[in-house]
Amino acid sequence: MQIQSLKVFCDLKETESFTKAAQINNITQSAVSQQIGSLEKQFDTLLIERSKKKFRLTREGIALYDYSKQIMQTYDSLLNHLQEIKNIVSGTIRISTIYSVGLHELPPYMKRFLKAFQTVNVHVEYRRSNQVYDDVLSNIVDLGLVAYPIKEPRLEIIPIRNDRLVLICHPEHECANQDQIELSRLEGKRFIGFEPDIPTRKGIDKILRDYGVQVNLAMEFDNIETVKRAVEIDAGVSIVPHGTVTQEIAKHTLAHVEISDNTFYRPLAVVYKKNKVLSPAMREFMNILKEDLDSCLKK
Repeated sequence: MQIQSLKVFCDLKETESFTKAAQINNITQSAVSQQIGSLEKQFDTLLIERSKKKFRLTREGIALYDYSKQIMQTYDSLLNHLQEIKNIVSGTIRISTIYSVGLHELPPYMKRFLKAFQTVNVHVEYRRSNQVYDDVLSNIVDLGLVAYPIKEPRLEIIPIRNDRLVLICHPEHECANQDQIELSRLEGKRFIGFEPDIPTRKGIDKILRDYGVQVNLAMEFDNIETVKRAVEIDAGVSIVPHGTVTQEIAKHTLAHVEISDNTFYRPLAVVYKKNKVLSPAMREFMNILKEDLDSCLKK
């Protein structure tokens, strides 16, 4: 029996999917089935109730999973400790991130990290917010990058930075020549928003609701790029994180206006599964992500 077989078994239990377990371990679905069969032969017992439509472990399978998790955590701790003794930062980090963070916030940190730790490979998946949480909880990825992090008892949440929200509009829009604008000025205006299930949309809706402002929701999109394109053709105004529009502002394809009522922020965070053993590479990566927040807190 190899340690890899126990890992595959744990991944299968947590994802409840032969496809995902194969993806995590870079093997075929057939190889996953073979390794589970090998474990069942080794322990002379069934581990999965194959007659059920829904994935379910037998009592023996649950016992094996509980002990296997302990073995895997001890094994990961050993590998990481050996790396620390040798002062080595290497390996692979798997990241799942929402589109806006992955496209606009992450690149400069990635560049800095990969320059400092050239033996580390970073694999990034661009996903919707709910999918990021699913990826982390099912161990498909090591770390997730999200906005407006949701408290979940199975997750650790590490704040990394706050991105200021601003109003954006077409450069020839009536608001474009102003330095600041009150939210009340948006009453009844055509507004380009995110889809209702996206956390940034929920955060912006709360701000407008708190200030008693009702906008005319003209369009809804699931990503920041499409929101920006709609504003660029003057289909309406929007409120977005400043970090996502710096290029358009520099090129004068969009104008941005500060909100005078208050300074509003979109909080960003790293999430990872509780009890996960963080490798030296993962810790160094999070340290770089947290540098901006630490600087702000010291001011």
